[in-house]
Amino acid sequence: MMALIRALLDVIVPVILVAGVGAILGRAFTLDRSTITKVALNALTPALALQTMLTTQVSGRVGMLLALAFVVLTAIAALLGWIGSVGSPGRTRRSAAVAVAIGNNGNMGLPIGLFALGQQGLDQSVLIFVLSVIMTFVLAPLLFGAHEGWRAAIRGMLRLPTLWALALGGGIRLAGIEVPTGIGRGIELLAAATLPMILLTLGIQLGSTGRVRLTRPVVISALLRVAVLPTIALPLGYALGLRETPLQAFVLSAAMPTAVNAYILASEYDGDVTFVAHTVTVTTVASFLGAAVVTALLPWIGALG
Repeated sequence: MMALIRALLDVIVPVILVAGVGAILGRAFTLDRSTITKVALNALTPALALQTMLTTQVSGRVGMLLALAFVVLTAIAALLGWIGSVGSPGRTRRSAAVAVAIGNNGNMGLPIGLFALGQQGLDQSVLIFVLSVIMTFVLAPLLFGAHEGWRAAIRGMLRLPTLWALALGGGIRLAGIEVPTGIGRGIELLAAATLPMILLTLGIQLGSTGRVRLTRPVVISALLRVAVLPTIALPLGYALGLRETPLQAFVLSAAMPTAVNAYILASEYDGDVTFVAHTVTVTTVASFLGAAVVTALLPWIGALG
C-alpha cells in the first residue's frame, strides 16, 4: 500500500498537476488545439528524439527486443479489442481494435517513464513512443479499411519529423561527429520543453471533452487497455528476453491509455468517432490509478532474473 501511495505522489501527481492546468485552460479559453499539437509533434518531440539518440545508452539488441515485444503486444491488443466488442456494429468493432491497440505513449508515456524510471527509463520510453507512432500509421488504416492502404500508411510515416530526427541522431553517433555547443544547447532547450507541453496538450484535450457515456464497448475496451494489457506485457516481455529497465518500461507503457491519435484516425477513416472519444477519456482517467499500480510493482519487475 505504501508503494502505491508513493507512486501516486511521486509519479502520477506531477502528471495530473500539469495536465490539470491544461484542462483548466481548455475550459477557460478557446484554444487552437491543432496548432498546439503541431508544435509538440513537429518541433518538440523530434528535438527530444534527437537528444535521446545523441545521449542514449540503449543497445541495439535491447532496441530490437523492445520493437518485437511492442509489435506482438499491439497485435494481441487489436485482437482483444475486436473480440471484446462482439455484438457491436462493424464500425465500432474496428474502432475498438484500434482504441485498445494504440496507447498514449507520448503525452502520458514519456513523462511517466521519466518520473518512474529516470533518464534511462525515458530513453526506453522515447523508443517505445516512436514504435507506437509507426504502428499507429500502419495498423489504423488497415483496421479501418482505408482505401489507400499501405501507401497512405507509408506516406504518413515519412512525414513524421521524429523519424528523421532519430535517423539524424543515429547518423551523427555512427559518424562520431561532435555537435557544436550552441546547437547542442538549443536542442536541449527544445527537448526540455517537450514533456510539459505534451502534458498541457493532453489536459487541454480532456478539458474540452463533453459528457462521457459509459457504454458496454467503452467499459470493456477501457479495461482491456488499462488493466489487461500490462498483465500480458510482463510475461511477453520476459519471454522475449527483456530484463530490468527495458522490461519495466515495456510493462509501464502497456498501462497507458488510448491515444488521442485513435480519435483523429477514426474521424479520418470513418470509424465510430463517439465511441473512440469516450474511450480516450475513460482510459486516461483510469490510467492514473493503473499506472500507479504498475509503478508500485516496478521494483519487483526489475528484480526478475
